[in-house]
Amino acid sequence: MDLEFSRRGLLEGSAALGGALAVSSATAGPIARIRADHHPGWVFGRMTGAQALTEALLAEGVGCVYGIPGAQENELWDSFKAKGLEYLLVTHEFSAACMADAYGRSVGRPGVLCVVPGPGVTNSLTGLGEALLDSSPVVAIVGDVGIGEKAKPFQVHALNQAELLKQVCKCVYPVQNVGQIPGAVRQAFVAAMSGEPGPVAVVVPYNLFIEAHDYRCPPPAVPAPAFDEEAFQKALAVLCDPKARVGIYAGFGCMNFPTELAAVAELLQAPVSTSVSGKGVIPETHPLAVGWGFGPHASEVAEKVFAKDKLHPLKSGVNTLLAIGVKFNETSTGHYVNPQPDRVVHVDANPCNLGRILRTDVCVHADAGVFLGRLLACGDQLRRPANNALTTRIRELKAAACRELRDVPQPKCGVDPLALVAAMRRVLPEDALLFTDVSATEHLAAEFYQVTQPRTYFNPVDNQAMGWSIPAAIGAQKVHHGKVVATITGDGCALMSSLEISTAARECLPVKFVVLDDQAYHYMQMLQKPAYLRTTATILARFDYRSMAQAMGVAYVEIQTHDELEPKLRGAICHNGPVLVRVATDYGKRKIRWIEAVRDRYVDDLTAAQKARFLARVGSRAIKPKDSD
Repeated sequence: MDLEFSRRGLLEGSAALGGALAVSSATAGPIARIRADHHPGWVFGRMTGAQALTEALLAEGVGCVYGIPGAQENELWDSFKAKGLEYLLVTHEFSAACMADAYGRSVGRPGVLCVVPGPGVTNSLTGLGEALLDSSPVVAIVGDVGIGEKAKPFQVHALNQAELLKQVCKCVYPVQNVGQIPGAVRQAFVAAMSGEPGPVAVVVPYNLFIEAHDYRCPPPAVPAPAFDEEAFQKALAVLCDPKARVGIYAGFGCMNFPTELAAVAELLQAPVSTSVSGKGVIPETHPLAVGWGFGPHASEVAEKVFAKDKLHPLKSGVNTLLAIGVKFNETSTGHYVNPQPDRVVHVDANPCNLGRILRTDVCVHADAGVFLGRLLACGDQLRRPANNALTTRIRELKAAACRELRDVPQPKCGVDPLALVAAMRRVLPEDALLFTDVSATEHLAAEFYQVTQPRTYFNPVDNQAMGWSIPAAIGAQKVHHGKVVATITGDGCALMSSLEISTAARECLPVKFVVLDDQAYHYMQMLQKPAYLRTTATILARFDYRSMAQAMGVAYVEIQTHDELEPKLRGAICHNGPVLVRVATDYGKRKIRWIEAVRDRYVDDLTAAQKARFLARVGSRAIKPKDSD
């Protein structure tokens, strides 16, 4: 079977990927049977295409398949049940993709969704796009229209599924015959995890699910992690320079290596900031951890520690940036407002990400774990004396940030969103899984919600898919038994996916759905009002969350004032079932660093003529009556 790759071309060593597909369809003799007996990872024996696909998923250790069955996949879903493969019925395929994404992020292995062609595929594209841009491993199993002699034109759902999926997947495997099914699925798992993780799709015509075949399909070969030795030596020379004041910027690519990252930071006496997706790669309580980002959009602690003192630019701040497993995406850089360090070493498993945003001195194509391990092996060359002045400064800045959390002003009505973020951190266990959403509050959570363990904080970062957190939290709760799982989402996001709460009710999944309600798209209001002196299309309908909770059969908690906040949140967390928590929210004049920095950058990017037009329009509106929504 031909391998078709999307325009991103993320996989390294792509020439090796086709081998397993050919092997899976070959007929082998007694030797193959003996191998299968000694290698349980084989898909072996005579079975239908649906059974072989299910066996391949079981061999990969899949904990749950998310999706909705349809005419093209009923045979496959029946096989799931027959073979004991866990599955979760959802209300919408967008949710299935978000759940598989959450599985990938929280477990560290590909999450699986299963959808029908046509609307099943198109409904899932937004969630798959989030997984692609956020580097989350996902495998999408897609039924397709029938092929072969009996197939006729104009079948239902006869869109070009593979072409649609190429836009939001690392690669797509369109299966052409029944013998290729398990090999395609097994290779999809390899592809989803190789290099920069991401979603991969397997497209199977529905008539192949009922065909039988004698399978001899071994486990696929897994390519070795990337590592550029020559570039590593150049990076090592930069980091060994005694004049280098190193700061580490760590992304999601470091998520499996928190111990190694902290050890390297201690060797170099380097402050560590993270991307949004990278929160948790180092405990934010670590003496060298400074929060997320390092520009005016992000944690104030990180910005101040990384910045050079104007009076002593040669002795303060970071002059050498070591960026590992991170892309410098627009969200994590606040529309690219990060300052340019004197020297930059950029390390990533995907060479297409290297040196794209900042001027970079050394680009190292390498797996983050291998790179960190090699640095630790060079510890004698890299070790620096303890920098007590640095750790003292970080501690003092963190203390100031804690005081800001304690001194949040109480609005006359409703709850300040920063107070909610602070209260959530106090009431949730350290190992709780928190899913945020696309709202103004996501930036407050990124800055002030302290994360101490990897894979416990999740945000739809680069695709900014509103409504992501509710299904994502449900998908994670399904496989993280005994852990507390919660959301922080806005009312606009909740309107997009709140019917999925019925899935949590049906399955008794005890997710805590915390919704900030101010009956507006406040994020857009914060961007529109200063620029246009009015708002447009930002007011939401008044919504009865109590009745919705009652209709879906989940517990309900309403928080109207600051004094109610913490005790009612604790009560919700202690409840043994799903809970919908409405928090009446008053943003007041709350400023958010990310929004302020992005607004300033947008203005800076305007031409002189564009700025003149904006000023003229604002001036004319300033003397007119208010006109919002």
